[in-house]
Amino acid sequence: MSVDIADLNFEDALRRLEDIVRKLESGDVPLDQSIVLYEQGEKLRGLCQKRLEDAQAKIEKITLDRDGKPQGVTAFDAD
Repeated sequence: MSVDIADLNFEDALRRLEDIVRKLESGDVPLDQSIVLYEQGEKLRGLCQKRLEDAQAKIEKITLDRDGKPQGVTAFDAD
């Protein structure tokens, strides 16, 4: 039974991507299979990137008042 890549969480997708990279780096994979693995790896890379971007968008920074007490939250700013 095959799992749809879109259903994987970040950690599972990253593990699969790492496994694909190891196989491709070994040089023991036939060309046709290497192409299939590369395509799967690219899909997994995109999924991991999206999951990270989604998580970053949800992160909020707690703002403090002059006394150092929590005042509220603001959106995460990576800069």
